[in-house]
Amino acid sequence: MSNAPRTAFVLGAGLGTRLRPLTARRPKPLIPVGGKPLICHAMDHLLALGVERFVVNTHWCAERYADFFSRGTYKSAPVVFIHEMPEVLETAGGIWNARAHLGDGPFVVYNGDILSDVPLERAWAHHTASGNEVTLVLRSHGGNQNVAFDAGRVLDLRRELRPDIVPGHVFTGIYFVEPSFIARIPAGIKMSVVPIFHTMIREGAKLGGIVLDEGDWRDLGTREEYLSACAAIGEPPTSDAQIGEGAVLCDCIIWPGGEVAPRARLTRCIVTDGARAEGEWTDKDF
Repeated sequence: MSNAPRTAFVLGAGLGTRLRPLTARRPKPLIPVGGKPLICHAMDHLLALGVERFVVNTHWCAERYADFFSRGTYKSAPVVFIHEMPEVLETAGGIWNARAHLGDGPFVVYNGDILSDVPLERAWAHHTASGNEVTLVLRSHGGNQNVAFDAGRVLDLRRELRPDIVPGHVFTGIYFVEPSFIARIPAGIKMSVVPIFHTMIREGAKLGGIVLDEGDWRDLGTREEYLSACAAIGEPPTSDAQIGEGAVLCDCIIWPGGEVAPRARLTRCIVTDGARAEGEWTDKDF
């Protein structure tokens, strides 16, 4: 899309604790979905919008990103990694920490643990036409409805400013940001964007949103959500995995580098890279 934001900041530093042991040896954005890391689905979505370069913050198992992006590119688009130490800086802190790499124009922020194909072109067109400083991409269903929204304006998040309003929208974790927003972030601290959004609402700043219910959107925060996403997108044959003779698998996901022992019987199990599954199990992760 012409005049699209050149840079995307993809959040890749989360610990992925709710998905352990799937994230024991890799960050959540690198778990495989449909034959490629989850973060690559985000990057493909952003490339289709017209994004030209990626900035990714890292923390947990950061070295694994180098395994997947050894050339520092994704489909010829540069990928810059910003490591956060000694702790994760959260969303606002991560944006501030990466500020030197985000350029001097508007950029898009994209959570690295979601799977989506919502029409971002509409969101970007709305952002540029509205003059918003920040535009959140929202849904009216399919997740935690914690955003109060009306007539193009975000009125509250997490029911902290307006407890009288029942939130009716889901924040997708995708938002378009003007560079002036970075000046709102206190320097060098661990902080979410939500308190800053609350300040913007109090000040009457242009914090807007657009509801995009078209397409699919999933937050892969739990095992059940991960299994559902893999079933929806379709898993490729496990050609890089080892499946022993006589093994019986039902609704299982075997990652490349995973191993299933001969005569194992597995139902709704996930075998991660470097792990070996043997015996009879249901709903177990290796």
